Amino acid sequence: MIEVNELTVRYGDATAVDELTFAAKPGQVTGFLGPNGAGKSTTMRAVLGLEAPQSGTALVAGRPYASLKRPLLTLGALLDAGAVHGGRTARAHVACVARSNGIGLARVDEVLDRVGLTPAAGKRIATFSLGMKQRLGIAVALLGDPEALMFDEPVNGLDPEGVRWIRELMRALAAEGRAVLVSSHLMAEVAVTADHVVVVGGGRLIADTPMAALAARYRRDVLVRAADPAALATVLQAHGGVVRAEDGPGVTGPAVTGPAVTGLAVTGLAVTGLEARRIGELAFAHGVALYELTPREASLEEAFMELTDGSREYVAR
Repeated sequence: MIEVNELTVRYGDATAVDELTFAAKPGQVTGFLGPNGAGKSTTMRAVLGLEAPQSGTALVAGRPYASLKRPLLTLGALLDAGAVHGGRTARAHVACVARSNGIGLARVDEVLDRVGLTPAAGKRIATFSLGMKQRLGIAVALLGDPEALMFDEPVNGLDPEGVRWIRELMRALAAEGRAVLVSSHLMAEVAVTADHVVVVGGGRLIADTPMAALAARYRRDVLVRAADPAALATVLQAHGGVVRAEDGPGVTGPAVTGPAVTGLAVTGLAVTGLEARRIGELAFAHGVALYELTPREASLEEAFMELTDGSREYVAR
């Protein structure tokens, strides 16, 4: 497990991380989210012992990273794909890191193959694209077959195939029981990859919650399509639902407001105030056939924007 406990990191008068506490647990992908300047990269650097906190701890498997004799066997990390010697070949770079942790050369070729760099293993890193450097950094992170992994913006520079590959890789690593902590600004990717999300702003914790719970917290409405939408709207309003006509092709009805609704020509109803199950029960009880019953949540991006409102450092006008 990657554990951050009451971590505080300051640079002069500026506080980058402010009494931050969270954990990335085994068997799940934890999304680490926050606007620019929120303290995500500083926190990850503190986990690796690259930042000295003023107070608190950052531990891997219950120990400081710097105290591990062969750290790559416990935590593999990719923070900066460009932090490599351009004059070395990919294989030489990975072999050098492997030797520092007592890892055999057979593992070098194994991880290069897993990230798809076998054809480029003999090429100098200076000729690599950003996406290839990302794959190389991921190969190094996987080198020690570690218990936990940490990635900062791992999909930068990757093409669509690469984005899909890293998504599936992180899911597979978590399924093997490893803790995976990933920081990204791509909300859509985090939404389909992470099991749990930690949101920070201004160096402080804003949210630490399962992805499903976050979605439920920001649930918008239930989309209902029925054989007789006007009759169903009347029933739902009578039981406390707020109903409006759903915008879309073929919709001619205005927002639904009164208890007596007639003549609605709509393709759907957007309902708030009632759960999908209750809507289904009411429709059944009143003999209204349903074609669709879909709970709709705000996207992770919308939830993120609401959560971090007021903590964003740079806002364009």
